[in-house]
Amino acid sequence: MRIKTYIIDAFTTALFKGNQAAVCLLENELDENTMLNIAKEFGFSETAFVVKQNTDSFSIRYFSPAQEIPLCGHATLASSKALFTEYEDLPKITFYTRFGHVLKIFRKEELIEMYFPLHDTEKSTADEEIKKALGISEILNCEYNKFHNILLMEIQSGVVLQNLKPDFYALRNIKTTVSGVLLTAKSVHKNYDYEYRYFFPWSGVDEDPVTGGVQSFLGKYWANKLDKKIMRAYQSSARTGSMEVELMKDSVVIRSSAVIFSSGILHLP
Repeated sequence: MRIKTYIIDAFTTALFKGNQAAVCLLENELDENTMLNIAKEFGFSETAFVVKQNTDSFSIRYFSPAQEIPLCGHATLASSKALFTEYEDLPKITFYTRFGHVLKIFRKEELIEMYFPLHDTEKSTADEEIKKALGISEILNCEYNKFHNILLMEIQSGVVLQNLKPDFYALRNIKTTVSGVLLTAKSVHKNYDYEYRYFFPWSGVDEDPVTGGVQSFLGKYWANKLDKKIMRAYQSSARTGSMEVELMKDSVVIRSSAVIFSSGILHLP
């Protein structure tokens, strides 16, 4: 079996920045074990598997090297870039996820515009072991998002956020039921509103370089705090990345760019 594949840097306009995702364009869906093995082989935080349904509709599934992920922003952006490259006259895309989301994607000149669902958070308590392993002593607020199973912690300083060097060995050995921890702070950069980093060693990757899917609840969190509908978000990881986030009535719009690193053929028996 021959599968067309792309490796794409998402949430950036420059190669070797943003977040890497592999995209597999399938004629028919593969079994879960094969998709997981392919994701392990690529080794990126996510690999997307896309199957065409009709002219502009596609099913999409996301796998980390350890498990299936319900929703992924950067792999959706990378998949959109791949499809807009494959189908040059395609103005929009509708993705159907396995977990019931319908994602509307539009080509906007050099940008790609993605409509993601809105998710709520609820008050929670920060795990002291996790805080210690992350290298933080104080937090301003702690929330929990049920859909993604992610703990959100707001800290005081964007400088502290950028300079964090978590103990990933300690994190991996903490027994927790959450899939990941999202740290965020008001931005120290004048062109951005808030910054964040995302750690999920329990799901297969220590740190996600740039995360888009979390905007389904992080965008709403900061819109309420800042009383703004349109914001600029910056992920202060080593690779860095950014996006514009707009809060709508029942969705969050994410606008950013992606760059193709390579394309080729994956060979399966």
